Amino acid sequence: MDFSDYQKQALRTNQTPAVQGTEIEMIVPLLGLVGEVGSLITEYKKHLRDGDAHKLFKEGVAEELGDLLWYIANVATKFDLDLDSIAESNLRKCQSRWGWRDEVQNVSCFPSYFDSEFPESERLPRKFKVEFTQMIEDNSVKMRAFIEGEQVGNDLTDNSYSSDGYRFHDVFHLSYVAILGWSPVSRKILGRRKRKSNFKVDEVEDGGRAIAIEEGISALVFSYAKDHAFLEGVTTLDYQLLKTIKNMTSHLEVAKCSLGDWEKAIIMGYEVWRQVEKNRGGMVIVDLDLRSIAYQIH
Repeated sequence: MDFSDYQKQALRTNQTPAVQGTEIEMIVPLLGLVGEVGSLITEYKKHLRDGDAHKLFKEGVAEELGDLLWYIANVATKFDLDLDSIAESNLRKCQSRWGWRDEVQNVSCFPSYFDSEFPESERLPRKFKVEFTQMIEDNSVKMRAFIEGEQVGNDLTDNSYSSDGYRFHDVFHLSYVAILGWSPVSRKILGRRKRKSNFKVDEVEDGGRAIAIEEGISALVFSYAKDHAFLEGVTTLDYQLLKTIKNMTSHLEVAKCSLGDWEKAIIMGYEVWRQVEKNRGGMVIVDLDLRSIAYQIH
């Protein structure tokens, strides 16, 4: 039996009266959902209390789940929703959120590059190394980054009253490059990587607004990470944080990447950032083909 068929048949046994001008039709099944959840918990309470003596535990759970399913179908019908579509949408959501954990290690769920159709000079380099160094200048701690001995980007400080390591936040942009194949900030830093051969792409995807959005994501996640030991030992990020990032980038090409891709990029980026911050520098290796970012000490 599929969900749509079940939903139609369940409606035939609906006993909730339709009272004109009231919301009783909606309130009753919603309260029913709450009640059946309570009944399910009661069954589990009996199992905890009685153990094997509660012989009908599985049968009881099955019955309560069936009642829950009936009320879910009823609520879906009252909202003019299709249970099949709800189930399919939920599976897509779960795949987006958790699917990357089932993939081969270090391979992104996203299958291709955003710039593969552009001239080589406008593509992100597929493999490169960035050396981070730290110095004290004018009583200020600064970070500099180099590729093959040539400085890229500007000197950065923490821009904070306290030293929190944000001066090394370019690592986060590099992790977006490695895992997502996306980073307008890195395109600007690396130079000659903006896609000027297509005016609209250059303006929208690689322009100032996209750069500001990426910097905003970096700052947003950093604030979250500070409250969570800079993600050390953390394997799962807050769903609302990831949804906010998805919403911020919904009009950009990176919208094709999943919540799981973003989670992977952030977690791997912070693994490298913690080592860079601890050692006050080092070499960061970015490999887009392997979708990986790694740290190498000086």
